[in-house]
Amino acid sequence: MTLPAQRPGPDPDPAPGRAADSAELADPAFWQAPPAHRLAAFARLRALDSPVFVPEGGGHWALVRHADVQEASRLPKVFASAPGVTTPEPARWVRALFGDSMVNLDGAEHAQLRKIVQRAFTPRLLAAAEEDIHAVAARIVDDVLDRRPDEFVEAVASKLPLEVICNMMGIPERYRAEIADRVNHASENIGVERGLTARLRMPGRGLRALARMQRMVAGIGRERRENPTGDLISALVCANVDGEALGARQLGAFFSLLIVAGVETTRNAITHGLTLLTDHPDQRDLLVADFEAHADGAVDEMIRHSTPIIQFRRTVVAEHTLSGHTFTPGDKVVLYYASANRDESVFPDPDAFDITRSPNPHLGFGGGGPHFCLGAHLARVEMKALFRELLTRPVGLRAVGLPDLAGSSFDNRVRSLRFAFDRP
Repeated sequence: MTLPAQRPGPDPDPAPGRAADSAELADPAFWQAPPAHRLAAFARLRALDSPVFVPEGGGHWALVRHADVQEASRLPKVFASAPGVTTPEPARWVRALFGDSMVNLDGAEHAQLRKIVQRAFTPRLLAAAEEDIHAVAARIVDDVLDRRPDEFVEAVASKLPLEVICNMMGIPERYRAEIADRVNHASENIGVERGLTARLRMPGRGLRALARMQRMVAGIGRERRENPTGDLISALVCANVDGEALGARQLGAFFSLLIVAGVETTRNAITHGLTLLTDHPDQRDLLVADFEAHADGAVDEMIRHSTPIIQFRRTVVAEHTLSGHTFTPGDKVVLYYASANRDESVFPDPDAFDITRSPNPHLGFGGGGPHFCLGAHLARVEMKALFRELLTRPVGLRAVGLPDLAGSSFDNRVRSLRFAFDRP
């Protein structure tokens, strides 16, 4: 179906404060500003009586309330993920070359692909993955205590999700250092404003990194079709869901999604988590005093407070009225999870970090519906396992200074974080 061009023009009700805040979201400087500045702007937008139009690129409507983000997430026949959920949307030639990621699909095509993937995550595979997570977390912390590095992202936060995913997928050890490097190249500039030279150069480097990863996993997939080994790649390429398994391009697209999204989001949540526990010693003490009683709540509050994915886009494909505004086909809409997770109507004292917060219906894994994050359970298990190891060893590990944030409009990415030990 061909959609009509998006309706151009500014917000039809450009009251001074309303226009100022909506224009800010289109300004790259807004995403470089201190987090408190951005949160205050989102709070002002949530207080308005209807969504605002953001004049960024072709423009989009900003959904900033918890209820609005949740409703749009659960109406895929109105708010479609195709042609893409990122900004900018993937070019047609990129989709033709690499295949469509599951996050950019709708309807029967998305449902069939998700069914194949879900069937591959058997209880046996998940149980093995959880056992592996605990072993990997313990090994990483043992290594940190032995070497005493001072940068947390590379030494700790990025290692756990990368190793867990590679183990689960069955990626041979010889490929892993290369994969880690390519993950960084593929995602380092998403949502970050760059100069003209960088804009021309960086997309090529990121796409080359993805192409190499997909060729690598396609080769492994061919081997596993002939000789399955019980790992996730074997399950995906040998699946028989309504007579279908993942083809080479589908496997490559899924691997890119899993390795980039799974590693990036979890490592950022872990890194923000250490910062939050350092900045809130009362919450850290509460967690350490009874880790098992508070760990689940702490993990969810870390995810809510940091919101690793700031926003996803949707394209309107059917007329729909939401919060006093009628959307028409062709409109672009952005779901601002970072704002929804601070919605005062849902989260009392939303800027507080409270590991006992209950209920905590955060949208850190999406707003529900068919695109709810497949890796939510494993991400929670990884974070809980790692913080158990970090906090129950008698070394007093803490963040030092502020995290170096990427200033991305897409994800709450941390480039680096210094850390130290209170005790030898």
